[in-house]
Amino acid sequence: METLLTDLKNELFNAVAQSIKDDAQIAIAFSGGIDSTLLAQICKKIGIKVTLLTVGFHGSQDIQFSEVIAQKLALPHKIKELNRQDFQKKQEYIYNKVECRNISHLENCIAFLYIGILAKEADVVSILTANGCDELFCGYDRFRSVYELGSAQIKHLIIEKITNELHLMNEVQIATSELGIKIKQPFLSEKFRSFAMHIPIENKIKGCNDLIRKHILREVALSIGVPGDSATRPKKALQYGTLIHKNFRPM
Repeated sequence: METLLTDLKNELFNAVAQSIKDDAQIAIAFSGGIDSTLLAQICKKIGIKVTLLTVGFHGSQDIQFSEVIAQKLALPHKIKELNRQDFQKKQEYIYNKVECRNISHLENCIAFLYIGILAKEADVVSILTANGCDELFCGYDRFRSVYELGSAQIKHLIIEKITNELHLMNEVQIATSELGIKIKQPFLSEKFRSFAMHIPIENKIKGCNDLIRKHILREVALSIGVPGDSATRPKKALQYGTLIHKNFRPM
């Protein structure tokens, strides 16, 4: 187990280092949850200049929690609080910009449009995201429902989720194309995906009643100094943590 933890840690650092090799500074789409905080801590340890970016409506969990964790990381943190009037304009823009009509994807595209705008305001052109962790390490609640069907079915769901996530990030690139920024997902790289797929399922999810999941990723996070309240925080999807889903109106 110790060897596996070390190997995962090395692969995480290598994936991030490879993605930022041409950047002098980067921004991170930041919620304060384990995935984005792990990514921020890795960048901090590598030594690159990091700015954390959070968007959300007033009172949203992402804004409240990210402020706490950003202070613990001692990293610059910029927040953009959304309002309904402007949100409706951004929703219409995204609806016309991307062909997808999947509501979850549209909500994510809106969120990343705001994150991209916030990055431009901070004079940063490269944004890193931690997308891929929930897919590769069984973070979604749906993994509990297929657990008793066996490892083969779980791996099939991982592949299905990864495929969906790659489609989503292509749509995000389209949604943010006019901003002139780069959005990178180190944990969706082919090399990291290949490594993570070979990690035994029992290191990711323990059973159908496992409400935490992503166990080995959380262990690595704690080992490199990710605050405990972040490393153990349950999954909260971007569109819910920001209250974007609550304010989204189908067109």
